[in-house]
Amino acid sequence: MRERFAVSADRLGEASKALAEKPAIDEVVVLSTCNRMEVYAVAQDQLLAENSIKHYLGDGGELSSEDESHFYEKAQDDAARHLCRVVSGLDSMVLGETEIFGQVKQAYTQALQHSATGGVLNKLFQKSFNVGKKVRTQTTIQGGQTSVGSVAVDLAEKIFGHLKLSEVMVIGAGEMSYITAQRMMERGAKKIYVVNRSLENAQKLAEEMGGEAVAFDDWERVLAKVDVVVSSTGATEPVVRPEHVEKVRAKRKYRPLFMIDIAMPRDIDPEVGKIEEVYVYDLDTLQLQADENRTKRLEQVRVCEEIIENEVQKLSKQSNEHIK
Repeated sequence: MRERFAVSADRLGEASKALAEKPAIDEVVVLSTCNRMEVYAVAQDQLLAENSIKHYLGDGGELSSEDESHFYEKAQDDAARHLCRVVSGLDSMVLGETEIFGQVKQAYTQALQHSATGGVLNKLFQKSFNVGKKVRTQTTIQGGQTSVGSVAVDLAEKIFGHLKLSEVMVIGAGEMSYITAQRMMERGAKKIYVVNRSLENAQKLAEEMGGEAVAFDDWERVLAKVDVVVSSTGATEPVVRPEHVEKVRAKRKYRPLFMIDIAMPRDIDPEVGKIEEVYVYDLDTLQLQADENRTKRLEQVRVCEEIIENEVQKLSKQSNEHIK
């Protein structure tokens, strides 16, 4: 459904301009992301403006009742309140995420450049950006990672201080391995080794990550070099056992080894975690941390809502314009 109505990021300005030229519409900003498609409009006749927007979204035709059942409409202060929630990350799949702030700014900038906005939307969007900044600086809604992969990277950084000099070995080439390795690279990991029973799959993932593929029967040799191990295979028995680590401890000069087990059933024997310099985190532990972080974010929603409500009331007093 979202794909049908989506507008590509480089065409948001054109879409805003096209809608601003429709009957009853004075100003428009079109926002389209992977999780939402929204039209912010200023109009004197709300019903006529709604029909113009729906006609445009339906490519000049009528929308079916099934299509319309997925739509939502907000007017005046509710529309302003919604935009502030969106910009603040309160309406996102990942509560408090920051990417949406930049996406809304880009959508607004394109509409502005195409002369699709005016006094009302300019004031509203500038206000929403100020609210978004307040929420980020005055609350902890964005604190603590809420995905397993990101939590794992945070824990690794707590042990090593940073990942810039760290080498990482990924065992298994599944989606979770990819996501976690990607997070490691984003934080500056020095090198990634990818191990998989299928060398072809290992090479494919290694190419994407700018890393090095390693044959499955050679992973023990690489264990002597790396600082972090991420394991997510489909094996039914543990892949990494205490004896594997014991063999390379002296070569490693007993440096810390951080092991992330995101497989189910587990890839890393729990006994490995009893070795002095080895830190093992499994899926349950990581999920628990992610859930705790999510709960903390939810506790901050009330604080964020108070900030938004105060700012919307200020905006409402400043202008009696009709915002839809």
